[in-house]
Amino acid sequence: MDAFRIIGGNKLQGTVTISGAKNAALPIMVATLLTSGKSVLRNVPNLRDVATMSKMLRLLGAQVTFEKNVLTVDTSKVNKWEAPYELVKTMRASVYVLGPLLARFGQARVSLPGGCAWGPRPVDLHIKGMQKLGAEVDVEHGYIVARAKRLKGAHIYFDISSVGATGNIMMAATLARGTTRIENAAREPDIVALAFFLRKMGARIEGEGTDTIEIEGVDNLSPQEEEIIPDRIEAGTFMGAAAITGGEVILENCIPEHVNAFTEKLRESGVQIEEGENSMRVKTSRGLQPVHVTTAPYPGFPTDLQAQMMSLLSIAEGTSVITETIFTDRFNHAPELQRLGADITVDENVAVITGVEKLSGAPVMATDIRASAALVLAGLVAEGETTISRVYHIDRGYERIEEKLSSLGANIERMREA
Repeated sequence: MDAFRIIGGNKLQGTVTISGAKNAALPIMVATLLTSGKSVLRNVPNLRDVATMSKMLRLLGAQVTFEKNVLTVDTSKVNKWEAPYELVKTMRASVYVLGPLLARFGQARVSLPGGCAWGPRPVDLHIKGMQKLGAEVDVEHGYIVARAKRLKGAHIYFDISSVGATGNIMMAATLARGTTRIENAAREPDIVALAFFLRKMGARIEGEGTDTIEIEGVDNLSPQEEEIIPDRIEAGTFMGAAAITGGEVILENCIPEHVNAFTEKLRESGVQIEEGENSMRVKTSRGLQPVHVTTAPYPGFPTDLQAQMMSLLSIAEGTSVITETIFTDRFNHAPELQRLGADITVDENVAVITGVEKLSGAPVMATDIRASAALVLAGLVAEGETTISRVYHIDRGYERIEEKLSSLGANIERMREA
């Protein structure tokens, strides 16, 4: 099993190119199932989750090739409708196949999903949405079993804004008869990117980027080419890396608007940030200041940058508070940061972080994708050697992160644990 060894203390300097967004690539890959033919996706990140989704598509009968961040999916020979537990358990995003399979083939059998270790994400919103669209849905022996001759447009309201359910139902509704209206829909850039791709395919969609999306169903869609948007969470992570080390880093191939909430909190903490059209310069010349953070659905402060922010605040000059409102049990990184010397107290969904003068290197363990990134940031500034085990988590969400950090001057290497 791989691990990272980091010797902290180096200020990051230089330029880094942000990869394509995993959370946009995965649903767009699945959206190719809505039609027959060859789709070409560019700027696809080379990640473990992308490989898993490619395997899923192949299992369903698609032909998938991936070379130099260009992924080609030919769905003309798709002839299966089951996503098995053995594969779905490794990645929650696999549930995305439910909507497209049901819409195109009238049936789907999808295992209840797995994924990161930090708590449940129920799929009831996906199931209720498909039922609203007229499908018969049962949960049998750990599988979602759905059937429908043809889906019918419906009015769907989410009690909780859900990126996954919004994307799944949006895909299913493209081939439904009539109009579907999704209220309290997710507004994330990944949903907007999915809507753009579906519209290229011939779907009739309005309202993406707002909390109300309308889809007028069509009889068929066509394969298309698309370029995946930059990953805003990777961008935020490298912004945090520059800030925590007191360095100066230019991010290229990013969309500054997508990280506005994170940018404002960094500025509040004393970080200097200059924004270009598709680039950002991040610089820190003095000690970080404490801030209060509350996670919220987009365009609020992203839960996927909460762990990284906690690392920064662990060396801020005062006391900060992070309130996690999206996934209230998402503080598994706190005990590991404490091993590095951080002063953190967690009470249910609230973490109080009192900044310390320095962190000290120690062996720590990654528990999920973003916790891994938080530990890497902390290791970059900790005195001495930090060893992070179970970094297969970070490989699910970050493309060659150790190589990118090394190019900026970080002392980090991948090693094989005994």
